[in-house]
Amino acid sequence: MDILQQEVRGIALATIHSSSEQQHGPVYNSTTVPLNRKDSRNLDHVINNTGHHNHNGNSNSNGTGPYQSHNDIEMSHQVRPFQNLPPCEPVDIQFKDVSYCVSMGFRKGQKEILHKVSGKFPGSQLIAIMGPSGAGKSTLLDVLSGYRKTGVEGAVYVNGRIRNLNSFRRMTCYITQDDRLQTLLTVLENMRASADFKLGPDVSRHEKESIIEDILTVLGLYEHQYTLTSRLSGGQRKRLSIALELINNPTIMFLDEPTTGLDSYSCNQVVDLLKHLAKQGRTIICTIHQPSAKLFQEFDQVYVLSSGECMYQGSTDKLVPFLQSVDMPCPVYHNPADYVIELACAEHGPEKIQTMVMEMGNGESTDWFSDKRKVLKLEQLRKKYPLKKIIEQNDDLQTTSQWYQLEVLIKRGIIKGKRDATLTHLRIGVNISIAVMLGFLFIDAGNEGSRVLDNYNLLFSILMHHMMATMMLTVLTFPTEMGVIIKEHFNRWYTLKNIRHFLGIQVQRDEVGFTFSQKSYIKKLLERFGMDQAKTSKIPLDPGHQQQKEETEKMPNNQQYASLIGGLFYVAVNTRPDKAVSVSTFGRSASSPSQADWNEAKRILRYLKHTVDHQLVLGPNDQKLPAYVDADWAGDAKTSPILVTFS
Repeated sequence: MDILQQEVRGIALATIHSSSEQQHGPVYNSTTVPLNRKDSRNLDHVINNTGHHNHNGNSNSNGTGPYQSHNDIEMSHQVRPFQNLPPCEPVDIQFKDVSYCVSMGFRKGQKEILHKVSGKFPGSQLIAIMGPSGAGKSTLLDVLSGYRKTGVEGAVYVNGRIRNLNSFRRMTCYITQDDRLQTLLTVLENMRASADFKLGPDVSRHEKESIIEDILTVLGLYEHQYTLTSRLSGGQRKRLSIALELINNPTIMFLDEPTTGLDSYSCNQVVDLLKHLAKQGRTIICTIHQPSAKLFQEFDQVYVLSSGECMYQGSTDKLVPFLQSVDMPCPVYHNPADYVIELACAEHGPEKIQTMVMEMGNGESTDWFSDKRKVLKLEQLRKKYPLKKIIEQNDDLQTTSQWYQLEVLIKRGIIKGKRDATLTHLRIGVNISIAVMLGFLFIDAGNEGSRVLDNYNLLFSILMHHMMATMMLTVLTFPTEMGVIIKEHFNRWYTLKNIRHFLGIQVQRDEVGFTFSQKSYIKKLLERFGMDQAKTSKIPLDPGHQQQKEETEKMPNNQQYASLIGGLFYVAVNTRPDKAVSVSTFGRSASSPSQADWNEAKRILRYLKHTVDHQLVLGPNDQKLPAYVDADWAGDAKTSPILVTFS
């Protein structure tokens, strides 16, 4: 009898539970999100026009109740699509056996960050690279985007063919984790500068303004277009970083932790925007540290790394079934993203990481994609995308000329200079104060012949003030602008060949930083004054050496000597501060040079020939400048660099 009563009670409870679910729906729905203000304002319109809710308050025929699901509300309140950015043709990215090594220091060997990982990123998808800190997420993103090239091994394929880096960079953009923006410009001024760099003078101002208005409207920045960038919130700055790169409609977008430092609402805005961009045919690849359950469901594909190895690759919906297949089931009511990060951190044992890596084949497996038919092999991709469609005729990465880039940079610099309270307004006040101070200190000094030395001191003080003020402007500004320069140059806003063309400085960039040299200019200077075939010595400034190209060479006239001193000054001012004192010594003899002055100046030329391969390096991290050395005291110039550190 007791058994019969228990069975009847169980049947009744099951009936009540099923009826309550039919009336009110499930308690937890993975796609249910709180209504934002826009959704709540349109809730009445949605309920009255969708036909799911009658005037008597009864449930509809489908039994979904009086409230709409999140998908219905989204359909009724779609984000306005990009009108001036046409959909892109999808681009498939695959990589195989990618490794990356970094140097640990002098005689400390190398460390391998990525261990022959492989993967497939189909087009038109929002892809997340996940993993704990130090797993290699940002490194993999840098390797795939071409941001890092030194120390990389393996192959990256674009539409089935080995990546041509120049062609690949034309269709991509890279958005860094920290928002490297021009804080002294407004949102609209930043967008206009980006449009000028990326679209060029051939596109009319009306078309540029239409594109800018369209992007700012979709990204929710139109109402803030006249706000200074420094006054934007974190989410607005992140969206502005994305907006700046959308000007030229890139096909592939790389984002390094776009949700870091943002609140949940801002994170949802950024990810929803990326999802919308992916639906238009773009391939969106971003790193993300530890997303929430709702945020995790927004991604089409996830790539999980642990210590430089691939633990999982596939759709987000199949992550839980994969964990069950390897006997690591995700606990009930547990965020799958949190659980897989726990596994990647070896909280449940390092052997489980190796089990998942072996099951995935370190990224080779495609069994857990949502639709394996869309994951094509390299041969199939080459047939789908014929070679004639990807041939690029133009070798230049930038779309605008160097003169136009210089014009835009000067205009932007003028605006920044007007608004910079520290480097412009403060310097004007300092110059006025110094003028008043020196004026009172040396008052009536020019009216007395006995105070000639005071006049000399006054002129020397003015000279030192102007020289130091100009130098400190560069010293303070350049390190702070370094990150912006790296980002804008990598995203093809402008080329640094302008600096080499106008200043004679060769500029090269790698993952360490920027390298400055005047090798080509010094060679031309040596050829100009007949020193290209001169011999060199270990200590080229030894007074005992007489190594002229022609021992019977006649002394040049004053104009030639002045030209030589001017060329040496040009070298010293830019990247050879070690020669400034020596050149200034010979400069005072430019009007009537002697044979000794000319021989001494030629010794400087031979010294430059000896140290022509030396470089000036500025790194983005430690801000150290390995400068040149003076062989008078250093002996061997290749082993005794001078370190100048910015505090």
